Order: sequence, then C-alpha cells, then structure tokens
Amino acid sequence: MSNFNRTFNLPFCEKIPNYTEQYLEEVSLFKRIFKFLRRYLVICLNGQKNLELFSILPQHSRILWINFSAPSIGDSLMDLSSRVMLKGKKIDLFTSPKNSHLFINDEIFSEIYDRIGDVNHKNYDLVILDSYSSRSINIKSKILPLTPYVGMYGFFNGPEVNRALFSFYQMNNLLGNFKTIDEVNKIAKNHITISKDDESIVDRLVPKIYISIVLGGEWKYKTYTQWADLIYKIFSENKKINIMLIGSKNGIVEANSLMQKFTDEKLFSLVNTLSFNQTTEVIRRSQVLICCDGGLMHAGKAVGAKIISLLARLDSKMLDTQLDNTISLFDKKDVNNINVDEIYLKFKSNFNSFDNHLQGE
Repeated sequence: MSNFNRTFNLPFCEKIPNYTEQYLEEVSLFKRIFKFLRRYLVICLNGQKNLELFSILPQHSRILWINFSAPSIGDSLMDLSSRVMLKGKKIDLFTSPKNSHLFINDEIFSEIYDRIGDVNHKNYDLVILDSYSSRSINIKSKILPLTPYVGMYGFFNGPEVNRALFSFYQMNNLLGNFKTIDEVNKIAKNHITISKDDESIVDRLVPKIYISIVLGGEWKYKTYTQWADLIYKIFSENKKINIMLIGSKNGIVEANSLMQKFTDEKLFSLVNTLSFNQTTEVIRRSQVLICCDGGLMHAGKAVGAKIISLLARLDSKMLDTQLDNTISLFDKKDVNNINVDEIYLKFKSNFNSFDNHLQGE
C-alpha cells in the first residue's frame, strides 16, 4: 500500500500550505482507499503501471502536458504555472476546450490541443500528467499508450493545497531540485501571455487611469453581492475616479443593474464583451483590482496587478505566493460576510499613493 500513502503525502520534501489534516479528519479511510484502488486499477488496465517515471531528464526534449483533471480556469493557471521552468524544451499542451483558448500564443506551450484526434501519432519523449485521475489516465492511454510519464499531483488527491507553490515545488522536484527553495519562491507565480493584438484591442477601450472590479462568480460563497454599496462609497470620496466593471456572462445582470444606478459617475462595463486574455490585459492596466477568488484574480496575479481580494474558506496562505501584490480580506464561510467598510478601508489605506492618479482625465 505504499502507493496509497502517496494520496495524502506531498510528492516533495518541502512544506507548503495545505489542509491535509482537515481532509483526513473529514473523509473516511474507506472512501480514500476505494478512490485510490479505482485509480490504480485504471492505470493497470490501461497498461500504464510500468511507464511511470519520477524525473524529467535532459533527453526528454519533446513533452506533452495533459491538464484535464481540474477544469476551473484558476486551477488551470496555477497548475500549469511552473511550465516556465521547462524553457528550452518543446512543450505542448492537451487541455479541456474550456481552457485551451487561455494558452494560445503562450510563450512556453508550442501547440495547444483539446481533441484527442489532433494529438494521435505525435512523437513525444515524455508525458506530464496533471494527476492520476481516471480521466487523465484514459486520455493519456488513448493518445500515447507507450510513452513514459511523470505526475504532477500523481496519486495525491483530496487535500487542498497552495496550487501555485505545489506546481513549482513539484516541477523542481521532477527536474532534480536544481534550484534552491529560495530560488523557486522568487519565480513562483501564475503566468499568462497577452498577445499584441489583445493589447491593441484593449488600448482602444479603456481610459488611461482606472480601477477594476470583477463581477459575478461560479460559486455563491465566492460571489460578492454588495458591489453597489462599495462603488457608492468610492464615488462619494472620489468623484472623478474611473471604475471598470469586468467579468464573464455570470456578471451581466449585476453589471446592467450597476450601470443603471450610477448614470452620472464614471462607471464603465466590459462584462462579457472581451476574451479572458483581453480582460487580463484590462486588469494589467488597472491601478487596482478588487475581486473575489476566481479565474480573473489568478490572471491578475499573473500580470502583477495590485489586488484587493475577498476570500472565503481558502485563505491567502493557500492562494498567494511571495510575488503576489495582494491584500486579502477573509471569511471562513462566505465573502458576503465581509463588510463593505472593511473593503473600502483597505482600498483607502493601502492605495493612498495612487490618490493623485486615480482621478479621471
């Protein structure tokens, strides 16, 4: 059962923020063993048991990275962030159709695939599997049944971890720990590439100086509903400030409502009008980003944005690296328990240096 121990022990020696103890207390041993045995059986039945490696070697010059187990945009950005440590190798990506557009024009990934038929018969030295989930193992078996592979999460499954740090620490581990932990921490951050075309599109749409607020969310406990009160507070003390509303289609209703409430202020909406990468460029140009935990928060970290983040259930230790320029407010259950006055106080006290620049032109 040595492989079973890998389900709750980190695959590297270093410690990172994690909720392993909480997970072991909440999930029965039977459920954990059953899930492990199911995955192990899929590996064996697909003829993959003897193809697992534990190192990425210099001769592994052509690599396919399969990232399919955690389909949320934020998780994908964090899990794939350590690809920057593979510069010099030919790295292709197979991911879900939901996320493939994020990595077009990426500076590391050469080819992006989201259909099995497009990858068949390609020649690779190694596969990087995001995890040993049944889905990822089945995809690997169909695409490259005889190619050796390494795992990022491998059998590790269940406990919440700081996913960005996990990605970098495990990649360093697979590469033979060629960097010290201090060196890894100095590069550990999310990564996204913005094309020149996207930069040009955004340049025509946004004012020179503004702050951004992300509306909407996929999870109720991570979706703030008191933006109107916060915006009112900001405008009450900053009459000429430009505020840009951004987000995807789940923020449309609130965006329309806010635009109707603040007809005399400099409130703008680009909600559900831009691609994810274009919205990331809007964030990059912002003086401040105010948001909840979600894909755009992680994109903001990738482009070095100054962020006020509203968090619930997962605190900043689980989401930040030392390179992130983030100020967080946290509630154990729901972001809507975070008071508007607290958010405004953080905005006012931490971004006073921008007061002279946050005025509209």
